[in-house]
Amino acid sequence: MADNQTTVALNIGSQRIGMAVFEPSKNGGLVLKSYDSESIVADPVTDSIRQSQTKAAIGQLVQRLKLGKTKVRYAISGQSVFTRFVKLPPLQDDNIEQLVTFEAQQHVPFPINEVVWDYELLESAGEKEVVIVAIKGDALDEINRGVNENGLITAEVDVAPMALYNSFRAVYGNVEEPILLIDIGAKTTNLLYVEGARFFTRSIAIGGVSITAAIAKEYGVSFIEAESQKVTNGLVALGGGHTEQLDESVAALAMTIRNALTRLPAEIARTTNYYRSQHGGNAPKHVFLAGGGSSLPYTREFFEEKLHLPVEIFNPLGIVTIGKSVDVDRLQSEAHMMGELVGLGLRGIGKAKINIDLVPATVEQSRAAERRKPLLIAAAAILIAGAGAYAGFQTMAARKAADEAKTMSDAAEKLAPVQAEITALLKKEADLRRVADAYVNAEADRTFWVDAVAELRGAFASDAVWLTELVPLADHNPFPPAAAEGAPKVSGVGTEVVKADFVASAYGTSSLIEVKAPAAPVQPVKGKKPAAAPEAPESTANAIRIRGLWRENPQSQNLVTALLKKLKEGNSTHFKFKTLGPDGKTEIEIPDEKILIEVKPKAEAGEFALPFEIILPLARPVAIK
Repeated sequence: MADNQTTVALNIGSQRIGMAVFEPSKNGGLVLKSYDSESIVADPVTDSIRQSQTKAAIGQLVQRLKLGKTKVRYAISGQSVFTRFVKLPPLQDDNIEQLVTFEAQQHVPFPINEVVWDYELLESAGEKEVVIVAIKGDALDEINRGVNENGLITAEVDVAPMALYNSFRAVYGNVEEPILLIDIGAKTTNLLYVEGARFFTRSIAIGGVSITAAIAKEYGVSFIEAESQKVTNGLVALGGGHTEQLDESVAALAMTIRNALTRLPAEIARTTNYYRSQHGGNAPKHVFLAGGGSSLPYTREFFEEKLHLPVEIFNPLGIVTIGKSVDVDRLQSEAHMMGELVGLGLRGIGKAKINIDLVPATVEQSRAAERRKPLLIAAAAILIAGAGAYAGFQTMAARKAADEAKTMSDAAEKLAPVQAEITALLKKEADLRRVADAYVNAEADRTFWVDAVAELRGAFASDAVWLTELVPLADHNPFPPAAAEGAPKVSGVGTEVVKADFVASAYGTSSLIEVKAPAAPVQPVKGKKPAAAPEAPESTANAIRIRGLWRENPQSQNLVTALLKKLKEGNSTHFKFKTLGPDGKTEIEIPDEKILIEVKPKAEAGEFALPFEIILPLARPVAIK
């Protein structure tokens, strides 16, 4: 569990959920103690289950970072909120609160009592200016439930563009020339114009999903397959015959990505003109790139070509000391996606320039209760003093106490039916929560297989290798316990959960083999009735067996080993390559011979392709239903 000096930061994006734990350094900066991230496919088809996917991703991060019930500062995406910059007439400071409330009622496109909103007075040499940020209250409550139900306590709710601005100012200070920070996310791109101490931001509905959708449309493939192709083989084509040096298929994919990205410079030009004409700003002289959408090769060169400005990748970790347990190689590849997390960390040590706090209703109630505590303590002290004053009147007090006891007894009798009703409602709530959790877990298990197959498809992308069979396994153990003397040897391979003849299964019947997990025995207690047998544990798959074929190529059968190594070194989120050793305590690396079970090295006469077999342990057990 985090202590009072620790800041847990959570950035909730449309496709990527990032979490970091910071502590203050001795020089007043930040120390990154741990970091992790989780991705969910931002397929528009699955928007209806986005909140359940986000909740499951947050839960996995909490588990991996070993966080208990701790306070968290989290940022929501810019597309989720309404942002407006408003200039105020010259007034005394004590009237600003009323004036901003009036402006919010005029500009926010929803009834003011249905939204959660906040504002920040911006630094300006001339007239006063504020930024107003608002979000529908029910939308914020839904996001906040997903955070709180994973054991986290809401401390503050920020907005991604503001958190990113705070990290930029901490790294570069008051820059003299006008700057444009382009944060390319999954569904939107946030544009931040920074001039000295002032700034302006706007969200554009173009992001990584737009590129993936263009690939899916161009090649007639699913969104998940298009996303895999983008991540595995994608790059941005440049002008001047750049694609002539590429493979034909890669060049075609690069041109599709370029065409999808070309809309963004046009929107940037329109936003720049608006910023200059309506807010008196200047055209940017330098550009920084951030966000997952800027990870594609040649993205920086593409924007230099289109904007005719120097472009560099934003690194917010210049002001952060890296802890010993943090993977430095991973930070190098993901630093440009951590600006919001650093900005949230700065909130924790009081060094943020912009302090937007969108307070959910439940959090506001908790804060109000905290504010009332001193009054309650004072009331309790007065009550105790009064009890001491009445100690001299014991007889009178006893009589009065008897009367009060009778009154309370009568009140308790009247409330008994209400208590029973409340108890029934609480039981109903618990039953509904169990059903809801079952649905969420089932959806997480379903999407796990889809994402796992997509990861395999990307890792084994080769014209010399085919995957022909994927079979989930239960009870797989790469280090099976030694068999008793005289007993048959335990293989540890596991049990298939799909029937071999599943293609012949009748409609409406299950193709899964019923795998029964061992139930704990019930110990009889002398002199008491035997207890009912506990409910059998849920059956789960913990590995997947992959069979495939490889054909002749320059690497021969070593190609299978090379592709497996690529999966192993790619920070896989669905498969694991370490497990507890035979002693059940020490975590050890699973040797290759325990994973690559078989690969035929040489073809017989007439054979076009040769088989191989791999068993991959899953990152977590998945329920078999």
